Amino acid sequence: MNADAQITFLPSSDLERSRVFYERILGLELVTDQGTCHIYRVTGEAFVGVCVREAVSRTDGVIVTLVTSDVDGWCGQIIAAGGSIESGPDHSERYGIYHAFLRDPDGNLLEVQRFDDPDWSSMPS
Repeated sequence: MNADAQITFLPSSDLERSRVFYERILGLELVTDQGTCHIYRVTGEAFVGVCVREAVSRTDGVIVTLVTSDVDGWCGQIIAAGGSIESGPDHSERYGIYHAFLRDPDGNLLEVQRFDDPDWSSMPS
């Protein structure tokens, strides 16, 4: 059975501040404004939603990863738009990836990553 789409929801203490980050810093398209939740397109049918929560705590252990062939380009765009990279870009021999980490305004961890194996999504489980 296949899903039709995927949405990862993250908490926000300030939806306007998050809007600036996801739209201007990351350059994601806002596809749905539900008032207290904004949903952004990451790829064709993959989305990230940011929703206002009264008590926001960091989502330690959760990483939202944006997979791209151009990690350096993404990092350059993020910095040029006023964002910052927390670490990287670096190569990880352990995972076979090239990646960088950053945080959204509420401290949620995001990763921009390229797999060394371009056929990673068609690998057998």
